[in-house]
Amino acid sequence: MHDIPKMAQRQLADYRRRQPGTLFADQDLSLDAATAYHLQDAVTALRIKEGDIVTGYKVGCTGPGTRSQFGMYGPIRGTLFAGEVRRNDCRLPQKSFCHLAVEGEMAIKIAGDGQIIAAFPVIELHNFVFRSQPKTLSELIANNDINAGIILPGDNWQTATDLIDDNANLSVHVNGVELGCDSLWPTAGGPAASLHWLKAHLDDFDIALRVGQIVLAGTNLGLYPVQAGDRVEVAVNGQPAVSCTVV
Repeated sequence: MHDIPKMAQRQLADYRRRQPGTLFADQDLSLDAATAYHLQDAVTALRIKEGDIVTGYKVGCTGPGTRSQFGMYGPIRGTLFAGEVRRNDCRLPQKSFCHLAVEGEMAIKIAGDGQIIAAFPVIELHNFVFRSQPKTLSELIANNDINAGIILPGDNWQTATDLIDDNANLSVHVNGVELGCDSLWPTAGGPAASLHWLKAHLDDFDIALRVGQIVLAGTNLGLYPVQAGDRVEVAVNGQPAVSCTVV
């Protein structure tokens, strides 16, 4: 009963003007999860038409940090875009986001046979805003899991395979202060379990993973709001791996 193409146009326009998800301030809006995914995919189609490229996906709401923060249980899927991939030690203009928050997370890279060929830490960027009260999983899905991009580590990390089955820990530091630290992988079975869920989920929507795409496999840590002047680092076993400065 929803006009998905019209809603997608509004969603993308709101995202572009850094006021995402105003659709969900409408009190009469009610979406089930499947419809929310169709809306997310309709926005993706518009972005592809504009020239952007899907560079991968994220598996969200998997760990205790985000579950307790949002009061929601996943897993859910979001879409990653090449135009929002940034490099290690980049400078992030705060005005380019809506309530910028960061998350330390592990990512994996996919080979031609759908297997994992690398595992590495990233900083995930978020527009940390919800419009509906109370918060709903459908809003989170339709707003692309509030993803606003990722920051990749250096090349030496992006080719690593030793973290796939590793028992190391992942930590987030802002201005030298550790805000959270936990194991790398939030689900039993590690990244393979997240990838298995994602493949099955995408199949339901006639979407296939492609060679070289990145998958964010979830995190045990929460989201941390940041502001201009903040220095963010994500570390593995205390070793800095990826960083940014908010300006």
